[in-house]
Amino acid sequence: EYITHPDEMGTIHISEDVLAAIASNAAGEVEGVSGLMTVPGAKRTAARGVRLSPKWENTVIDLFLMVKYGQAIPEVAERVQTAVSAAVEAMAGFSATAVNVHVGGVTF
Repeated sequence: EYITHPDEMGTIHISEDVLAAIASNAAGEVEGVSGLMTVPGAKRTAARGVRLSPKWENTVIDLFLMVKYGQAIPEVAERVQTAVSAAVEAMAGFSATAVNVHVGGVTF
């Protein structure tokens, strides 16, 4: 599947796998994130821990991750939201409507 954006010079198609990889990498670089989890009930995607509801002007990104023990979960989640939103905007050229963070575990 692709997200399609009409442009004055043509059309831009961005694969969902590309967006998922951008989101996954951005989330994984945030301090306090110990890893991404398998998305419950999702089809296999190129990036683990990411589910997309893609539409050019209405994309929702859900991230499923684990947090390192001792980290403040709300602070880590907020940093993930900021990092993922900034990465998608910088690389794909649009803003996500929402970046939802699902913390499914703590690692020691």
